[in-house]
Amino acid sequence: MKIICIGRNYRKHIEELNNEKPNSPVIFIKPDSSIILKNQPFFIPDFTNDVHYETEVVLKICKLGKSIDKKFAHKYYDKISLGIDFTARDVQNELKTKGLPWEKSKAFDGSALIGDWIDKNEFKDVNDLNFILKKNGSDAQVGNTSYMLWGFDELISEISKFFTLKIGDVIFTGTPSGVNSVCENDLFEGFIEKRNVFKVNIK
Repeated sequence: MKIICIGRNYRKHIEELNNEKPNSPVIFIKPDSSIILKNQPFFIPDFTNDVHYETEVVLKICKLGKSIDKKFAHKYYDKISLGIDFTARDVQNELKTKGLPWEKSKAFDGSALIGDWIDKNEFKDVNDLNFILKKNGSDAQVGNTSYMLWGFDELISEISKFFTLKIGDVIFTGTPSGVNSVCENDLFEGFIEKRNVFKVNIK
């Protein structure tokens, strides 16, 4: 199982971190050890002083594919959820400054939360999905998939140029603006089209 993540897929998020807009999707991978087990908290690692939350719509791959044409890409995922890509921002900034890969800051154990899966056919339009991350009861991030620079089908097509997609692989499709630090005892809840798909405590 691969956890494939997309960076810089929402313009306002690119701006809030003072990053450059890429010409193609930024792709990185997390190991399966990064997944937080169901109903478990997120534990702040001792190697960072600044963990950020990044909520993202997540796709579940249902079909083996390589070099997938965009027009067929919709056939390769069947479930959608919401997740959090927990990022050690201070570690990432140091790595970026040195031109080094991001894995230490984004692929550590317990850095990926995935909510309950929903059949994509339950949504009227997957390219116009509203989603919200609440922090201690208040809206922390509000997004809509129509604001993505690259939509689901484009992402699947692009990713499959480089990696064979296998059944069970998941794709984190990028985060909107509003990312910020987590604190001990925070409570995060994720909603996609008003459906609560996860709840996680910070320890």
